[in-house]
Amino acid sequence: MTAPQTAISLPELSLPEADIVIVGLGPGDVGNMPLAVWQILHTTDQVILRTERHPGVDVLRRSVAFETCDDLYESHADFADVYAAIVQRVLDRAQRGRVVYAVPGHPWIGEMTTPRIITAAVAAGLSVDVLGGASFVEPSWAAVGVDPMDGSQIVDGMLLAQRHHPQIDVNLPALIAQVYARHVASDVKLVLLNAYPPEHPVTLIHAAGTSGARTETVPLHEMDHRDDFDHLTSVYVPSISRSSLVDLQELIAHLRAPEGCPWDQEQTLSSLKGFLLDETAETVEAIDNEDDDHTVEELGDLLGIVAMIAQVGSEEGRFQMADAIRTTVEKLTRRHPHVFGEANFENMDNLYVQWDEIKAQERKAKGQAPKGPLDLPASLPALEKARQMQSKAEKAGLLNRQELAQENPALAALLPAGTTEEDLGRVLWQLVAVAKRLDLEPESALRSFAVRFREDTRT
Repeated sequence: MTAPQTAISLPELSLPEADIVIVGLGPGDVGNMPLAVWQILHTTDQVILRTERHPGVDVLRRSVAFETCDDLYESHADFADVYAAIVQRVLDRAQRGRVVYAVPGHPWIGEMTTPRIITAAVAAGLSVDVLGGASFVEPSWAAVGVDPMDGSQIVDGMLLAQRHHPQIDVNLPALIAQVYARHVASDVKLVLLNAYPPEHPVTLIHAAGTSGARTETVPLHEMDHRDDFDHLTSVYVPSISRSSLVDLQELIAHLRAPEGCPWDQEQTLSSLKGFLLDETAETVEAIDNEDDDHTVEELGDLLGIVAMIAQVGSEEGRFQMADAIRTTVEKLTRRHPHVFGEANFENMDNLYVQWDEIKAQERKAKGQAPKGPLDLPASLPALEKARQMQSKAEKAGLLNRQELAQENPALAALLPAGTTEEDLGRVLWQLVAVAKRLDLEPESALRSFAVRFREDTRT
């Protein structure tokens, strides 16, 4: 090997000259720190570290004078107050001269203080620049041997822990960051169990980007059965194939495509109505039979019809699945002010009144006529319509079901106290046969009587 004839000098770097420079320390060892970050840390008088809990800090302290914000974590009750105090400290120092604010990883990945400092600095007339570097993301994916370009998700563990269902597409692998303590891991586990089976394997990634990096794969339900969580712990969750709403929508769109199935291609919104009713009835039957496997199958069939309806609507430029989901989320949020707002209720009757009032406000906002208390969907099966109408009529003071039940003594005698569902079904079954003998249609008869009752209450 030929020795070099001249020494190689490091290039002169053009460093930011802003009032505040936010830099990333990288995920671990200082050997992975960008040269520009290393240099600006060594050429700036005021250096603030968000925390000294970082693998590279012991090396930095040998040659860089800095202060940290760890004291603010101790003196404030919640993270929002901590972040506000950090922002104020950085701005106060910037009034004296240029300040470098250093954070673990990359300033724009999983770092809550970066946007807050920029917003506050701009408002104060201070200039800000950001010097990036490696984040925890690259070494974490490398630790589990996954290429994120094949499709992936990155989630903040602290935010995930506050949810009831994970904001994750199970069809894609997920990397959950900031699982820094056992209690966070426990909360994250409970949320994930709402979408993944208990035995689903997850990989705990410790100290990615350092020489001490290690991984451990365990079943999801055992994820928090250990005490070695710290600020360098992330969790990798493998995908579950063909199990997300996206998979279903892709399948239905494929079936409707030119290279798809002729039967699926010819379906219309009108033709799908009958299938929707059939699949709904079969799902109800499976639930009644307490057959979980059959319920899963029928619920899947029902979702397939829903996805088909949404696909037809999308192709015709009328609506999409996202429209239906968004409308439902907004509606349910609006109709539960006692959960998502400041409203209170004394009892269930009060809650029903509140629900009806909100629905009335919604109809008024749409320019629709007020809906009567007994107005029900015309397509409801007659027996279900009668059940709902009697319930609504009783709540509105239009009907006394106790008195109605005794109106025909002979019929009431057939169904005394202690009557079972089977007994009731036998009587209804016989009534259908009686209707047939009289050449009457029981569905039409009950539906017509319900409509007449509703109209009578309006007069």
